[in-house]
Amino acid sequence: MAIPGVAIRGQRSLLKQIREALAGGGPAQTRLDMVVRIIARSMVAEVCSLYLRRAAGEMELFATEGLAEGAVHVTQLKPGEGLVGEIMRLGRPLNLSDAPNHPAFSYRPETGEDPYHAFLGVPLLRGGRTIGVLVVQNRTERVYTEDEVEDLQIIAMVLAEMVAGGELITEDELKGVEIAPHRPERLKGSRFADGLALGTAVLHEPPVAPSQLLSDDVAAEEERLKTAVAALQAQIDDMLEGQHGLVDASYEVLESYRMFAHDRGWNRSLEDAVRNGLTAEAAVERVRSEHRARLGQARDPYLKERLHDLEDLNDRLLRHLAGDGHIARELPDNAILIARNLGPADLLEYDRTKLAGLLLEEGSAASHATIVARALDIPCVGRLPGLRDRVSEGDPVIVDAETGEAYLRPRLDVVTAIKNRMEVRSQRRAEFAKLRDTPAFTRDGAKITLLMNAGLDVDLDILVETGAEGIGLFRTEFQFMVAEELPRFNSQAALYGRVLDAAGDMPVTFRTLDLGGDKVLPYLEAEREDNPALGWRAIRMGLDRPALLRLQLRALIAAARGRALRVMFPLVASVDEFRAARALVDTEVAWALRRGRPAPSRLDVGAMIEAPALIWHLDALLPMTDFVSVGTNDLMQYLFAADRGNPRVSDRYDLLSPPALRALEMIQRACADTGTPVSVCGEMAGRPLEAFALVALGFDRLSMPPAGIGPVKQMVLSCDREAARRGVQALLKGGAGSVRNEIETLARKLYLAM
Repeated sequence: MAIPGVAIRGQRSLLKQIREALAGGGPAQTRLDMVVRIIARSMVAEVCSLYLRRAAGEMELFATEGLAEGAVHVTQLKPGEGLVGEIMRLGRPLNLSDAPNHPAFSYRPETGEDPYHAFLGVPLLRGGRTIGVLVVQNRTERVYTEDEVEDLQIIAMVLAEMVAGGELITEDELKGVEIAPHRPERLKGSRFADGLALGTAVLHEPPVAPSQLLSDDVAAEEERLKTAVAALQAQIDDMLEGQHGLVDASYEVLESYRMFAHDRGWNRSLEDAVRNGLTAEAAVERVRSEHRARLGQARDPYLKERLHDLEDLNDRLLRHLAGDGHIARELPDNAILIARNLGPADLLEYDRTKLAGLLLEEGSAASHATIVARALDIPCVGRLPGLRDRVSEGDPVIVDAETGEAYLRPRLDVVTAIKNRMEVRSQRRAEFAKLRDTPAFTRDGAKITLLMNAGLDVDLDILVETGAEGIGLFRTEFQFMVAEELPRFNSQAALYGRVLDAAGDMPVTFRTLDLGGDKVLPYLEAEREDNPALGWRAIRMGLDRPALLRLQLRALIAAARGRALRVMFPLVASVDEFRAARALVDTEVAWALRRGRPAPSRLDVGAMIEAPALIWHLDALLPMTDFVSVGTNDLMQYLFAADRGNPRVSDRYDLLSPPALRALEMIQRACADTGTPVSVCGEMAGRPLEAFALVALGFDRLSMPPAGIGPVKQMVLSCDREAARRGVQALLKGGAGSVRNEIETLARKLYLAM
C-alpha cells in the first residue's frame, strides 16, 4: 500500500540502481522488468508500467510490475486512447485519485488493473515529442504529491535519453519503436539560398548528452543555475534599458523575455529539477521539452510566438551556463545544419569546408544568416515549421533550395534523383567556369559589367574564379556584426586593405555602415523603435554619430594608400543627407593630407537609391554624386510597404511587376540623361530572369552574389538587348499586377531564336 507524500530518496541513488541493473546484461525484457521493479519499489507503488510508442503511433506496454505479465507486448493503445493516450496527446503528467472514473479511461481486461484507483503517468519527452509514458498506480484513492510527480518526471527524462541512447534497449531490440521520427518526410518551405545538398543532420542546439544529465554536487549545480539565471535576467534588463542595444529581437519580444526570465514558475521548475539531481543544462532541456510538448500543438499564433520566446530564453540560458556559448562543434563531412534561426556570427563559427547545407524553422530570404549563406554558396531552405522536432542528429537530409523543400530520411529513389540533379548542377557550373574569362556582351553588342557582392574575407578567395569584374558592393557592416566589440581603426583599415589588394586593378565599391533596423549590434546603444526598418539606421546613424562614420572613412582612406577609392552611403533619403555625408569625406581627406598621408588617387563618392523619395529628386541628387547604386532589396520593400523580413508579407509583391519596373526605369533614364554611372546591387541582379529585365531596362552594371555571376553571364550572352527592351516596354503598359510569366516567355523566345 502506498504511503502518501513519500518521494524518491535520492535520484542519483535510484538511477545508479537502474544503471547497475542494466549493466548485468541479459535479454531486453529482463532488463526492462528490472527497471520498472526498481522504480515501483522506490515510489512505493504497487504498479509501475512502461509504454513505448510504436512507429504507427500506438503506445505498447513494454514492461510492468504489478499488472498481468501476459499483457506485455499485447496491450496497445491507439493515439488518444485511454489515459496513456491522453498523456501522449497533452504532453504533460496526469495525476488522478480515481482513474477508472476519468472520461478517458479505457479498460483492458488483460492487464488486471481493476483494483487500482490512484494513477500517475508522465510522458517520456525527447525534443518535444512523446516517445513513451511511465505510469505508477496504487489501490488507495489518493492524489500523488508534487514531489512524487517531480520525481517521476525526472526518472522519465533520464529513461527517455537512455532509451534513445541504446542503454536501456539495443537498436535491434527497438525495431518498430519510434524513439525518433524515422519515416521519410518532405517539408515545404521557402528558398533562401539556391543550391542542392545531401548530407547528415547536425543540430545547432544539440540535446544534453546522457552522460551530462546527472549532477554529482547538487549545491554546486544550484549555484551554477542561480548565477546563470541572474546573468540572463541582468542582460535582458540591460537590453530593455538601452544599455547594450536590442539584440536579435524587438522591444516587445524582450519584454516577453523579461517576463519569462523573472517568472516564478519557470525558475521553480529549473530549481526543482536541479535539486532532484539533474545538471543545470539537463534542467533547461527538460523545461524546454515540456514547453514544446504543451505549446507546440497550439493553433493560437500568440501561443506559438510565446513558445519561440521561451525557446530563445532557454538558448540564452544555455549559453550563459556554457560561458561564452559559442564553442565551434566538430562537423561530419557534408553536414546539414538544423536550427530555428541563426545570426551571421553563428553560421561563421562552423567549418565551412564541411558545412553543405542549412535548414531553418524560421528566417527570411533577407536575413543576415541567409545573406552569409549565399555568400558562402551554402544552400538554404527556411520557414519549415516544426523542423527541429521532426529530425534527429545524424539523420540523412536533403536540402532542395531550388524548389524550397527539405527531405528528412529520404527514400532511395529520392536520393538517386537528387544526386542526378546535383550532377547536372555540377555540369552547369563547369559550363559557367568556361565562361569565366568571356566578356559579357549581349548578342547585339551591349557590354554588361558583372560585379560581385562581398562582405567577408572568404569572398576575396573566390573573386577571380567567379569571373567578376570587381566588387560592386562590399558590405562593411559584416565585420561589425560578427565582432564581439566595436572594430578599431587598425582592424577596419586592415580588412579594407586586404579587399583592395585582392581586387588589384578591379574596382571595389565600399558601402559605409548599414546598421540599425534589423542589424543591431550588442555593443552599440540603441533605443526602442516601433518601426526599426524606417527608423534610426544606415546613414542616419552615421550622421548622428559622426565619430563612428568618420573613423570608418579614415580607415578607408588609409587602406587605399594612394589608390583609387569608391565609397557609397546607404539609405540616403534626401539630398541634404548626401551633402552632409560627402562633407565628412572631404573632411577626412583634408585630415589625411595635413598629416602627410596620401589621398586616394581617385575618389568617387556615391549614394544608394533605396528610399523611394529620391526617385522624384534625382535631378538634384545626381549632379552631386559620382555614381549611384540601386539597392532593390530595401527599395522594393519601401515601395510596396511590405517588410522583406516578414514571411507574411514579403512575398505579396513581385519584383517583375509594372510598378517596380517603372520605378527602376525612371532611375535608369535619369542617370542616362545626366551621364551618371548606375548599377543595381540588390539580390534581384543575381537571378537570371530578373537580370534579363534589368538589362532590357538599360542597366549595364549588375552586382550580385558570387553564385549568380555564371548564370547571369550565360543569360547576357544569349540576350538580344534591343529585342528585350521592346518586349519589356510593351509589358509595362499593361494592367497586370505581375508580368513575370510574360517576361519569362519573352526571355525563352529570345533564347530559342539564337
